[in-house]
Amino acid sequence: MVKISNTKLDKKSAKSLKTKFIFISGGVISGIGKGITSASIGAILKSKGYKVSAVKVDMYLNQDAGTIRPQEHGEVFVTVDGIETDQDLGHYERFIGEPIYKHNYVTTGQIYAEVLRKERAFEYEGEDVEAIPHVTDEIIRRWEVAGKNYDFCLVELGGTVGEYQNGIFFEATRIMKLRDPYSVLHIHVAYLPIPSYLGEMKSKPVQQSVRVLNSMGIEPDIIVGRSSVPIDERRKERVALFCNVDKTCVLSNPDVSSIYEVPVILEQQKAGEIILEKFGIKPKKQDLKEWKKLVQTIKTIKKEVKIAVVGKYFGVGKFQLSDSYVSVIESIKHAAWANKVRPVLTFIDSVEVEKKGAKDVLQGFHGIVVPGGFGKRGTEGMIKTIEYARVNKVPYLGLCYGMQMATIEFARNVAGLKGSNTTEVDEDSAHPVIHIMPDQEKKLLNREYGATMRLGAWDCVLARKTKAEQCYVAGGVIKASGKALISERHRHRYEFNNAYLEQLTSAGLIVSGTSPDGNLVEIIEVKDHPFFVGSQFHPEFQSRPLLPHPLFSGFMKAVVKK
Repeated sequence: MVKISNTKLDKKSAKSLKTKFIFISGGVISGIGKGITSASIGAILKSKGYKVSAVKVDMYLNQDAGTIRPQEHGEVFVTVDGIETDQDLGHYERFIGEPIYKHNYVTTGQIYAEVLRKERAFEYEGEDVEAIPHVTDEIIRRWEVAGKNYDFCLVELGGTVGEYQNGIFFEATRIMKLRDPYSVLHIHVAYLPIPSYLGEMKSKPVQQSVRVLNSMGIEPDIIVGRSSVPIDERRKERVALFCNVDKTCVLSNPDVSSIYEVPVILEQQKAGEIILEKFGIKPKKQDLKEWKKLVQTIKTIKKEVKIAVVGKYFGVGKFQLSDSYVSVIESIKHAAWANKVRPVLTFIDSVEVEKKGAKDVLQGFHGIVVPGGFGKRGTEGMIKTIEYARVNKVPYLGLCYGMQMATIEFARNVAGLKGSNTTEVDEDSAHPVIHIMPDQEKKLLNREYGATMRLGAWDCVLARKTKAEQCYVAGGVIKASGKALISERHRHRYEFNNAYLEQLTSAGLIVSGTSPDGNLVEIIEVKDHPFFVGSQFHPEFQSRPLLPHPLFSGFMKAVVKK
């Protein structure tokens, strides 16, 4: 065990509460990697034999992430039970390897909505309703629900320390530690910059960030220093001295080529043992063998494949960001590594294809992916992209909107249904091969936008002797005979229009997956193509670094073969 000179938790008292809560806050700048740090700590603790859950706290007044623009907040991740959440919950699932649920996502909007509901229902029995204790108690209640039946519950506090909107959540962590100091740990993730004009790593920003924490009555137990290069001993000593932690509790988390290196890097510094020691707990086992093997694979593979991801949410001002499609990008990587190739990803705005033409933009790629989206902008560029992939036999994977656009492209260019479109883009389309689901139409008329789409996991029945069925058999999800039932996550309002089912299938379109009642088309394919599959669901939400999703694996095998 690691000996820590300033361990504050009594070992006997450490067992006073079954669930141990680890709060992860961030300082200096946003986007420094609290989510990856949290997920990595979860992977480490799980590797030591413990049950781990993780919670993301978003400080927005939104009740969920469903109505926020992807350019504003990044990808919307969907849980099994159908809540639209922050992208960090996807990282938790990928690293911990466990499903994340509704109660693992907390927003300010949820908290205040519930407190006001209770007030209206007289559940406070006439008391003045105040931020403390009523709001903080509701926050703590939700965290405890998420941590129930787990050994550890990691709680990532969104934003950076010192923001007005997140102060009440930090206050809740202080109260939790006051009530049970032996079951609460605080990890602070902060940035150590290296100004180019100095060429020296500076620890002052971390010191100031911790001082802000101290002013709220919070003293971090562990500090994780984010930086472009590993933190040297001198900087660790300074951080330890001025932030009142033992030097062994200052961990370095430098930039790496793959986020999946982070658990290995932190564990090399005994992160798991330090956490357990502070709680007075012994590790049950220690095994990051599969992670280490994955990291070695990532570092050593040399053969490259070029993949184009053609979407509509890459541009933010003068910057191009990939956060809108995090799960898609990670899923491509998972499948590539499993096939011993290195993916070279190019992010292409579909509007560029509209302007320049598919051949000029897409020539030379080994595979093309069109991910999800909403609205009219860039759709014709997606359709041109899909036509290029179909005609030129380039492996293609369409996800949600990418499946709908593929249906439109096939209807126009193969089935001869000129003017085909989705009613989301053209309400007066001559051939609305994609249309809104009836219940969704009613919701939109009533302006019911939040949490009203077809969300969460739904069953799908696969047709035998199809590309999709072969993928799921190869992935071990179903057997080669018997019931071909899978479960995948959805987020959409529009569906394949069954009025055109016979016309499109007669023209050669293959429906390889439907809802169990047969009413909803879930997967389409085309004949005589190396790999051309579109899914109405989002397979990227269930891909894992150690267990790639079957559809991405099938796509990548076709890419490698090509």
